[in-house]
Amino acid sequence: MLPPLQVGKYSLDWKDCPYLMGIINVTPDSFSDGGEALTVKQALEKAEALLAEGALILDIGGESTRPFAKPVPEDEEIKRVIPVIKAIREHFPEAIISIDTYKAKVAELALSKGADMVNDISGAQYEPKIVDVLKDFNCPYVLMHIKGTPQDMQINPHYDNLLEEMKNYFKERIDWLTTKGVSFEKIIIDPGIGFGKTFQHNITILKNLKEFKEFNRPLLLGPSRKAFIGEIIQKPPKERDAGTVGVALFSYLQGVHFLRVHRVSLVKDALETFKYLLGNRELGC
Repeated sequence: MLPPLQVGKYSLDWKDCPYLMGIINVTPDSFSDGGEALTVKQALEKAEALLAEGALILDIGGESTRPFAKPVPEDEEIKRVIPVIKAIREHFPEAIISIDTYKAKVAELALSKGADMVNDISGAQYEPKIVDVLKDFNCPYVLMHIKGTPQDMQINPHYDNLLEEMKNYFKERIDWLTTKGVSFEKIIIDPGIGFGKTFQHNITILKNLKEFKEFNRPLLLGPSRKAFIGEIIQKPPKERDAGTVGVALFSYLQGVHFLRVHRVSLVKDALETFKYLLGNRELGC
């Protein structure tokens, strides 16, 4: 069992994992829900709904990182996310707020306005100076695996040995972060489903999630509505929530600590029922 993780006002002791992270994309072009939370009012309504459904964390993003998405200028991303974070913090003081960004300035402003943690798709590769922000705020940090950038990551991604290369990446990134002063206890790792991976790569990762337990860090997974689910069930993004539930249950059996999803209530109810039928036995998370 991992030691508790302090996130905002909470000390997560893993008794109720996987904890659910609800997605709020303040973007016009995210792959399945772009345009649904463009205003502060819309984002607040979405936050209220996700919290009522059982989300512990709200992940706020102002730049789509879907395959081939164009980067958003820093000032535009700030304009999108900071008013939303301030409003959510004011209206829902108990919520854990995550800022989904790889930009140091965006992360710094978000944390100063009420965010509790940083979710970075780049593993601090795109803007290494983000490490100074993490050190200053001593906040939890989601370290994701990615190969390439959103603009090129899905152009024939190749690995000689997928799991070994991913584990080498996490080892190098964790060593770099901790050498720079980031607390090891604040790092969460995310294998980055769909970020520089083929269908088969994603399936291999899901079937081997326990391989990443060797880092002794909490594991976050973001499978929601991803393309690999669409390939299995042959449905468009907004019709992949049931498929996402299937992945969530499978991931629970592998001991995942956090699940980042669009439809929190479906995943929560499915997990609650699944755990009950299993007798709530300890599965390692």
